Amino acid sequence: MLPRGRPSWAVLLLALRLGLAAVGAGSFRVATYNLEGYVDAATATRPAKSPESKAKVREQIRALRPDILAVQEVGSASALLELQKGLQSEGVDLPYFECVSGSDTNIHVAVLSRWPFSAFRPHTNLSFLLGGRRFHVSRGFCEVVIQLNQGYSFTLLAVHLKSRRAVPQADESDLRFEEAKLLREIIESRLNANPHLNLVALGDFNDTKDSPVIRAIIGRGRNKLVDTQPAERSCDPSANSDPTGESRKIMWTHYFSKEDTYSRIDYIFLSPGMARAWLPAGTFVLACPNWGLASDHRPVIAEFQDMDPY
Repeated sequence: MLPRGRPSWAVLLLALRLGLAAVGAGSFRVATYNLEGYVDAATATRPAKSPESKAKVREQIRALRPDILAVQEVGSASALLELQKGLQSEGVDLPYFECVSGSDTNIHVAVLSRWPFSAFRPHTNLSFLLGGRRFHVSRGFCEVVIQLNQGYSFTLLAVHLKSRRAVPQADESDLRFEEAKLLREIIESRLNANPHLNLVALGDFNDTKDSPVIRAIIGRGRNKLVDTQPAERSCDPSANSDPTGESRKIMWTHYFSKEDTYSRIDYIFLSPGMARAWLPAGTFVLACPNWGLASDHRPVIAEFQDMDPY
């Protein structure tokens, strides 16, 4: 597991932010972004990410202006700290972070936040039986409770499910489905304990919306999650207008070169309680020129209005 971050100047910063929040923090923004191997040193299976690609990643994040950012495929602790410090120097200050790893120790899931975490629950050793063999969740699940101010918090589950690349041990879709069922068990546990819980589950789920994987995660009944279904929004505000109102929503988040396909596999799901604060107008897939220099994924962001918790 990567070390957790607590900058020495965080106490003063937190005091200032909580003071502002007491007056009224307004809205906040939660984003997810698969960085496609944000690795600072080459390994046997992954090249180091180029400076140009890293700069493009930061550019995309700056365009989003997130308050909380879940990232997938970040490498070592030094790579995560490099990203955090680079963003800070460019005006995106996310001083708090948590990071987890699963059986795949080359890449990790992490959450960076403007606000501190009041709880951290890493799910790093989850396993399941498939075809008589035991498998472990390859990247783990990062669960945090984010404390925006003294009166508002929410639970965030950041994930990166098994990729769609074939492996010799088992069918990749079966592995991903088993991981999805474990994730849903965590969600059910949290919502059964508190049906009004503010909860966000987000990340790279590596499957399309009508798949068994996504249906399992969304669930059914009173604990059914809300799919925010964000549409594309350009970096250029003038390009987002549609005077005819006839354009179709463009929602893909990932280009899969092996199959030459574009699909939506990155999601932001909300519990019914969290959906009360959701602002659809501030929810979108970022579309910027040369996006592929940064990653094979495009980032997704959702906006929320501060509300009193249950």
